Amino acid sequence: MIGIFIALISGALMSVQGVFNTEVTKASSVWVSASWVQFSALLTCLAVWGAKERTSLLGVFQVSPKYMLLGGVIGAFITFTVIKSMESLGPAKAAMLIVIAQLLVAYLIELFGIFGVGKADFSWRKMIGMAAAIAGVVLFKWE
Repeated sequence: MIGIFIALISGALMSVQGVFNTEVTKASSVWVSASWVQFSALLTCLAVWGAKERTSLLGVFQVSPKYMLLGGVIGAFITFTVIKSMESLGPAKAAMLIVIAQLLVAYLIELFGIFGVGKADFSWRKMIGMAAAIAGVVLFKWE
């Protein structure tokens, strides 16, 4: 149950952050805004780490395979793409398309066991759910 609650908070925060970042971009540029987002996230993470954990900072370099360290690089492009999609589509349409893309890619990762994730069996129920989500976006966007 806690996982559901945390996921809902995550989705809400992502939508609010996208709106904030889009407004910051209007006052600067998309890459300046993305840099600010990543920099302020670094400061926040270091402050929480210093107050709560104090585990070794160098422990991240023990991860294998090493390409798993590219999460921050991916994060910069996530910030960029969220800003640009919200700027051109508005928060609701952009968020729906983002969530559908997340669902589709996450299911493909599970289905094929990509990046060391355990393989999941194909499920028609999940495919029908994905089709329903896509139909929902079409209905939402239909004018």
